Amino acid sequence: MKQIPFNKPYLTGKEAHYIYQAVYSGKISGNGMFTKKCQTFFEDRYGFQKCLLTTSCTDALEMAAILANIQPGDEVIIPSYTFVSTALAFVRQGAKIVFADSRADHPGIDESTIEGLVTSKTKAIVPVHYAGVACDMDQIMSIAGKYNLIVIEDAAQAVDSFYKGKPLGGIGHFGCFSFHETKNIQCGEGGMLVINDERYTKRAEIIWEKGTNRAEFFRGEVNKYGWVDTGSSFLPSDMLAAFLYAQIENLDEIQNRRNAIWLQYNNGLKPLADKGYFRTPYIPDYAANNGHMFYLVTKSMDERTQLIHFLKEKDIYPVFHYQSLHKSEFYNAKYQGKELLMADFYTDCLLRLPLYYELSDHDVDSIINQIISFYKDPNVTNKN
Repeated sequence: MKQIPFNKPYLTGKEAHYIYQAVYSGKISGNGMFTKKCQTFFEDRYGFQKCLLTTSCTDALEMAAILANIQPGDEVIIPSYTFVSTALAFVRQGAKIVFADSRADHPGIDESTIEGLVTSKTKAIVPVHYAGVACDMDQIMSIAGKYNLIVIEDAAQAVDSFYKGKPLGGIGHFGCFSFHETKNIQCGEGGMLVINDERYTKRAEIIWEKGTNRAEFFRGEVNKYGWVDTGSSFLPSDMLAAFLYAQIENLDEIQNRRNAIWLQYNNGLKPLADKGYFRTPYIPDYAANNGHMFYLVTKSMDERTQLIHFLKEKDIYPVFHYQSLHKSEFYNAKYQGKELLMADFYTDCLLRLPLYYELSDHDVDSIINQIISFYKDPNVTNKN
């Protein structure tokens, strides 16, 4: 059997052509022609108020933390089961991270626990749309409104996904996207900040441009520009934007293929899931599926380890995912909250299967059949 990696970045064929155009345009630093094309695409397609490309989703989160005026001693509520960047952006501002548990039916944040974590020091809630599946944003926005909190959507995995028909990243005060090579559309490393509250738009551009009002200057709104605020070099080269634009042009085609693969996995593995061998992804009625990830939740870490080993012997390379941040080497000594049982459960038992545009139907069937073969083995731990 040929080797099936976990991920393979998809190229549409126009990436190098657009990079060539960017190079020979004479403007290859940030905020060039392709940067504007990408930002306009997202604003027009999804109705986002203001989009700014960044070099990563981490940078988008850091911009949001600055715009939210997170200060030392402020508290920020995030799920423990997420990537370190979700927390790090706020730790860098001096915030105390208050970790929430995951849902029993889904790795996303348990919305029912959020209000109980709010104190007089709480400044923001950062829901993570895990696997591109929406959190219950009505509930989160209601809590935010009640306590005057800022909502920053970590939509790193959620491009072209929706909550009750509303695009993810466009519901909270800010939305943060990733265009890392593992995402549905990508440019190797890249991200985007969405500003949904006009109070923050002008300052967002300044922070994006190293604390200067350079963007206003180039629009002719001021006759000179200078250092007016804090900030950093958050904007990417226009060559990265050129690469991303080739992906954006093919978004619908990419999404259709990824969703077809997701559905093939789900249909093929449903009989085993129905018999209780493992769990497959749960999509709430209010959420869309953007085909970002297909995962299994096994009954134990030992079973997951056996399954990974079994599949790797067949040249299939699945991977597990996050480690609970509240138990991380960096934050463990600082954490004073209660046990987060579901976050730890997903840490131990969640397994992601290969999913990328060029994965063939035959490859998906092969993976499904190998998983079925594994669970037919009477020696598998915790088998029903």
